[in-house]
Amino acid sequence: MSDPVEAIVDVVARTAPEVRAGLAGRRVYESEENPSGERQLAADVYADELLEERLLDLPAVGSYASEEREAVVDGDGGEFHVACDPLDGSSNLKSNNTMGTLFGVYEEPLPAPGSALVASGFVLFGPVTTMVLAREGTVREWVLDDDGDRELVTGDLRLPDEPTVYGFGGRVPNWTDAFADYVAEVEEELKLRYGGAMIGDVNQVLTYGGIFGYPGLRDRPAGKLRLLFEGHPIAHVVETAGGASSNGERSLLDCEPDGLHERTPLFVGDDEYVERLEAALS
Repeated sequence: MSDPVEAIVDVVARTAPEVRAGLAGRRVYESEENPSGERQLAADVYADELLEERLLDLPAVGSYASEEREAVVDGDGGEFHVACDPLDGSSNLKSNNTMGTLFGVYEEPLPAPGSALVASGFVLFGPVTTMVLAREGTVREWVLDDDGDRELVTGDLRLPDEPTVYGFGGRVPNWTDAFADYVAEVEEELKLRYGGAMIGDVNQVLTYGGIFGYPGLRDRPAGKLRLLFEGHPIAHVVETAGGASSNGERSLLDCEPDGLHERTPLFVGDDEYVERLEAALS
């Protein structure tokens, strides 16, 4: 394949059916924790190992990093560097709810700034398997079949003009007063949609408009989500689709991680709601 970024996307798409097919037998927790201190399901490890092997097989991929690994794994010197959350929302596996794979393709070694992203996207394991990709100023959405072949659904995905939904993570008692006040305003205007897998919750916002976020908490000011694996790729998708992102102060794409697993508050959605959030938290 002459387009190296398209080759990376194709590997993710063709690996997704195998990840999905392997979920049923991998719902148990491993003895290990990932570098963020979270328990790993067998499915997390399986998805990570498949993606690492296949992505590093590509000459264009110079390194691979994921939430499930302490350090970057080097390839053969390719020009692109892939960061993955191999199975976002894997805690939903026990209850059989939405989850998926999230990835970012960077043109600088990891950890890299958001400005180094050349493509980002996710595969969503819902009632059907879909892939969303942001690249070169456009967001596209496909349905994936059992072989990872793609059927285009939307060639230019944009947030709708009329926002409808919101969803926020973290325990309510741990929210700051400023954030709780903001949520009180939002819940008067939008419908609550929160499933506990960021990919699914963000896809609700892409489909219906609104805002999703995981704030900094009283006991965890940096929030829960990782900037490199979740913040940058999701911000890139939503901003390319005409929305906005923020860590509470500025676009997530303007943030550069000091470490591979650095956490960040994360908010994505319609410009108006993100601007109001930043004003409320300032």
